[in-house]
Amino acid sequence: MPASSAKLSVPLLIAATLGLAAAPAAAATPCGGDFNAFLQGVATEARAAGRPDTAIRATLSGARIDKKVLSRDRAQGVFKQDFLTFSKRSVSGYRLTHGAKNMKAYASAFQRAERDYGVPAPVITGFWGLETDFGAVQGDFNTVNALATLAHDCRRPHLFRPQLLAAIEMVQHGDLDPARTTGAWAGEIGQVQMLPEDIIRYGVDGDGNGHVDLKASAPDTILTAAHFINSLGWRRGEPWLQEVRLPGNLPWEKTGLTFDMTVGDWAGLGVSARSGALPSATLPAALILPQGRKGPAFLAYPNFNVYLEWNQSFVYTTSAAYFATRLAGAPRYDAGNPEPGLSDGEMRQLQEKLAARGHDVGKVDGILGSGTRAAVRAEQLRLGIPADGWPTAALLNRL
Repeated sequence: MPASSAKLSVPLLIAATLGLAAAPAAAATPCGGDFNAFLQGVATEARAAGRPDTAIRATLSGARIDKKVLSRDRAQGVFKQDFLTFSKRSVSGYRLTHGAKNMKAYASAFQRAERDYGVPAPVITGFWGLETDFGAVQGDFNTVNALATLAHDCRRPHLFRPQLLAAIEMVQHGDLDPARTTGAWAGEIGQVQMLPEDIIRYGVDGDGNGHVDLKASAPDTILTAAHFINSLGWRRGEPWLQEVRLPGNLPWEKTGLTFDMTVGDWAGLGVSARSGALPSATLPAALILPQGRKGPAFLAYPNFNVYLEWNQSFVYTTSAAYFATRLAGAPRYDAGNPEPGLSDGEMRQLQEKLAARGHDVGKVDGILGSGTRAAVRAEQLRLGIPADGWPTAALLNRL
């Protein structure tokens, strides 16, 4: 990418060129190259999609490359905290207290969310708290600049170009101010950090003012989040996660994020609820052990898959689901006494050894993802040790 493309000292020229007649075809705008030419291509696509010139000019005429966005994108850290570390930090007393207060303060919006979309208040509130501390930390990157930068960059233009076009539509409807709307470095907006396409598709005017404002309106945030979560496959009236107690003789190889057993199957093996009662015996359930058989244990139900759709990190999703159970009245989990995990270097060594044995662990990156957990479980089973999917120094030495 030419260094000069990061400097747009001719916004008036851009505004003029964006007013040129649209080309007959609206092919996808190529990434990279001259930034002004790129914006002209985006304008052509927007016109072909029916966006008015006023919204196109308002959105694109002041757009700039934001080098800080590129820096953030290139420096994304991989998620390597273990569950106990992350959940203790993220499910804080502050968030539990303020989450409860918000559920009470916006009770009518939450009631409507559950009525219309089947999503209970603790689930919405959990995402709301983890994403932005209930709107307190929404990001200070100019949204249009962030999206234009990432759409122009050739790393993931297929993801961000449609979001830039959606931002133009939001400007058209008065739901985004190109000069003032700010958010996360990757273009997410508002109190639950959603991208423009999803805001357009699932946005709900919860306060009745004629606009969807996820930055300032809690009712809009609550109803929009509920609509989005519903679209991910939320099953009305069903649980999502529940802490359980385990017998010492459990067939550990049956654990893991698969849903080929039911609550009744697990109960038959001696699994019991730590508080309350287990749900219907016919409900599919997976037994997940974030830090092995000596740490916390949870039954995950089909609604847990919605968390994985929201964020693919197992540690984040388990923490978010656990946070929602706490907001719903569940006690703090029993942390147990799990065996120490591996360092980053040791995890990479383990992945290399697992890959050499024919296991598909994906990229050797030091992350304990689903592929690595499955491979660990298979090797534990082969070696005759409890197959709980938690990698330890002992396992690494055995391999």
